[in-house]
Amino acid sequence: MSDILVHTEAGVMTLTFNRLDKKNSITRAMYAELADALAKAAEDGTVHAVLIQGDATIFSAGNDIGDFLNAPPSTPESPVFRFLQGIATFPKPVVAAVCGPAVGIGTTMLFHCDLVYAGDNAAFSMPFVNLGLCPEAASSLLVPQMFGYHRAAEALLLGEPFMAEAALEVGLVNRVVPPTEANSIAQAQARKLAAKPLSALIEIKRLMKMAQQPALLERMGEEGQSFGRMLREPAAREAFTAFMEKRKPDFSKL
Repeated sequence: MSDILVHTEAGVMTLTFNRLDKKNSITRAMYAELADALAKAAEDGTVHAVLIQGDATIFSAGNDIGDFLNAPPSTPESPVFRFLQGIATFPKPVVAAVCGPAVGIGTTMLFHCDLVYAGDNAAFSMPFVNLGLCPEAASSLLVPQMFGYHRAAEALLLGEPFMAEAALEVGLVNRVVPPTEANSIAQAQARKLAAKPLSALIEIKRLMKMAQQPALLERMGEEGQSFGRMLREPAAREAFTAFMEKRKPDFSKL
């Protein structure tokens, strides 16, 4: 069975992370499946909305570190960048249901979703600094805009997790619900969207995002260049080596 389940019904394409034994960590193959599914949904006139969901216990632990180290993203055609570009420019509504940990890209992809419903067990984190890296998905632009600078600095410079209620307070999520209900509530909302006229959905989303879109794509490109450079630098090498050796990284000499 695939690590990304794709199911289309009643005008909603549902993308489900299906790798629970690995905490829904995302591989290159999974990014490629997600990017391909979004591209298909964008062109399919019968799809009016997309829903991204995980399990009631976990959304995603972020990148699969072993897979990531074997073939780090190096070009704009890399699957992870294809997915980020795809979700950032997706013309139709995107809904997310998030329960449990949402780490790294598990959180940053949510800034490109239109509606987000979180289980009260959701824990969001963007720990790029702990890996000697910079943020991606234009989150260095979007997090300060949504959170305010000081809260963004706390989230990105310290890399510490924040819970569902804090995410609700800053506007990252629309509603906090019991974890066992998050996917069904998000599905119900996605079906409400799917019942609306597609042309109106697309135009409203375009108008809401048009002023910011050029800056967002520019920042995403700049982050990608920095991310690739920092992957080759000593801090990231120490962080990933420490992770694989199951020890705390030592940045004191860097």
